[in-house]
Amino acid sequence: MRDVPIIPMGDDPGSTPAGPVVSARPWQSGGRLSSTGAGPGNRMADGAERFLAAAGFDRAPWLAVLFMGGILAWFALPLAWHWVAAMGAGGAAALAAALVWPSGSERGDARVHLRLALIAGGLVFAAGIAVIWARSEIVGTPPIAAPRVELMEGRVLEREDQPAEERIRLTLAVRLAEEGQVAEARKVRVNVPLEALTGSAAGPALAEGAVVRLRARMMPPASPMLPGAYNFARAAWFKGLAATGSTIGPVELVSPAPDGGTIARLQRALAAHVRERVDGSAGAIAAAFASGDRGGISETDEVAMRDSGLTHLLSISGLHVSAVIAAAYFAVLRLLALWPGLALRVRLPVAAAAGGALAGIAYTLLTGAEVPTVRSCVAAMLVLFALVLGRDALSLRMVAVAAGLVLLLWPESAIGPSFQMSFSAVLAIIALSNSAPVRAFLAARDEPWWGRAARRVVMLFVTGIVIELALMPVVLFHFHRAGIYGALANVAAIPLVTFVAMPLIALGLLFDLAGAGAPFWWAVRQALDLLLAIAHITASQPGAVKLMPQISGTVIALFAAGGLWLALWSGRARLWGLLPVALASLFAALTPVPDLLVAGDGRQVGITLNQADGTRRLLSLRDSRSSYARDNLLELAGIAAEPVPLAKWPGARCSSAFCTLTIRREGRDWTVLMARSRDRIEERALAVACGRADIVIADRFLPRSCRPRWLKADRKLLERSGGLSINLADQRIDSVAAGEGSHGWWRGEGGAATPPRAPSGHQ
Repeated sequence: MRDVPIIPMGDDPGSTPAGPVVSARPWQSGGRLSSTGAGPGNRMADGAERFLAAAGFDRAPWLAVLFMGGILAWFALPLAWHWVAAMGAGGAAALAAALVWPSGSERGDARVHLRLALIAGGLVFAAGIAVIWARSEIVGTPPIAAPRVELMEGRVLEREDQPAEERIRLTLAVRLAEEGQVAEARKVRVNVPLEALTGSAAGPALAEGAVVRLRARMMPPASPMLPGAYNFARAAWFKGLAATGSTIGPVELVSPAPDGGTIARLQRALAAHVRERVDGSAGAIAAAFASGDRGGISETDEVAMRDSGLTHLLSISGLHVSAVIAAAYFAVLRLLALWPGLALRVRLPVAAAAGGALAGIAYTLLTGAEVPTVRSCVAAMLVLFALVLGRDALSLRMVAVAAGLVLLLWPESAIGPSFQMSFSAVLAIIALSNSAPVRAFLAARDEPWWGRAARRVVMLFVTGIVIELALMPVVLFHFHRAGIYGALANVAAIPLVTFVAMPLIALGLLFDLAGAGAPFWWAVRQALDLLLAIAHITASQPGAVKLMPQISGTVIALFAAGGLWLALWSGRARLWGLLPVALASLFAALTPVPDLLVAGDGRQVGITLNQADGTRRLLSLRDSRSSYARDNLLELAGIAAEPVPLAKWPGARCSSAFCTLTIRREGRDWTVLMARSRDRIEERALAVACGRADIVIADRFLPRSCRPRWLKADRKLLERSGGLSINLADQRIDSVAAGEGSHGWWRGEGGAATPPRAPSGHQ
């Protein structure tokens, strides 16, 4: 509906109106409404209305933010009564707004707008909590009680080829029974080495719908190793996985997959076809672009793409879906325009939008229909719908509708980096393009073509920098590392992928139907080799990667609040968003590096030490072969150099059973005693050693006679607390359990008990 001006009537119909022109939608047009009365509520409403009108307030994006806020509140609050209380608070806010500003206020009164905004906001926030709570109860699957070896027979639900790891990954529906209980259907995920596939199991018959028999070592989905580490148990809960593991011995194919093509089979066949045409790393990336299959990408290339800020190009998301839909849209539009009779009778943009929509949906299904791809496809469909209606295709309302729909269907995606990064990038692009300086910079003017091209290139670079700045807090919070030169790398890599590699892959597949695709695949190889060269060169530069210890939830909340304020307001009001961003940046820079990192099983311990040259090193209790454990310790300590085994450190004293190290912090010496094996120790000697230590860490139960001066982190405590992050200067302990509460995926009993403070005279 268009804004309709209300013009006060004067004595002379031809005279200029004496009163102000008032818009029926003041918050979007900038007009001002007066409200009746002069009470405090009215004055507050008038002041709020004036601010909202000047700042370009639009309810739709903020409702999406509040819905997501309710979802995140459910994850952040630990106990069920907290969730009920938060829902009650949202309902109470809506009720209070209805009571303070009754519905009898005249239409157009600012109080009516505030009343509706507060009622809707409170109810939407409560709905967010209710939706994620219901989703957790419906899809969540309790994990198996303990590790075990199981002979299983199950139906294949999903097969994922991972040639780079020389294995396949099967998701199976099996029947499992806990001790003393009746067997019930459960979903498990099993890694199968390629050498375990023999006979008919090595062929295409091992696909979705097949029945297999195998013996596997099964584990409950792993909780975070340390506070801030990846929470696989939470991800598995929402995927319905009860266990994960690996096979022991060969896999027997009981019955093959039913005949008939499926999307999953087509996806695997397409990936194999592309890898046959383009070998090496370039072929693995081409297969990822064509089918979404990333299993062939080597770890070295994955790391280079990640550290160069280009890893987003490997997962099918907004960039790839948009490129496919845009190509289909313009191809259909140009082809239909060649038919004059049709062009005169049909709205070609509508037909082109339909063609683009079909191409986008087909590409989404072909690449596996993962949540990020579906989310991008939904957003693209809304953009096409807006184009058909003649509306602004790239607007905050379109983003809000897409986000709301995704959160309604997959509310758990709000806690993941994929959702947060993609929508942060889109919001940054829209906010930048709508800002007055950018509009003035890109405004049409009389200039040569190279001047327009130069301004576009500058704008592309500026957009890359803004996107990197918008994404960096999210990346650092989830991954504890970010590529510093990502903006520069993306300026070259995104056009290379969008306008060169992906069109060439499409042409190669098309011409392969006639056996003439070889020239296109050669060009694909050159383009993707160039992409990998950009990634490796960028990642190898000094200072290319910024490492950050785990930043707090308060810091990331400040970043989010500031970023949303900058994106969703307009005019000078948006500049207030720089204040929380500046505070969050300061707090992030001051984030302390933990002195001790203790894994939940007590076997992996990392100790950070400051060296004389100002650098930090990480000492590890065990020289683990697990890259997962090593990477977690390094990332959460914010250290790039390889860890040093504690037994090889000059200041440590190690026996076959224990290691002892003294750490000096803030003028105090802290003695740490760590168990490195399960050798039996005479209890009296152990009690004496514990009494001389401030902290004792062990992966086994220690007797009550072991009483260190500050903290005993043995198996009894770690089973309740999970992994620990210890800051000695502040005498602060963060635990995994503290952030898990009573959510279904957490198997512990609660957080670690707060240890007593060290004696003031302790040296």
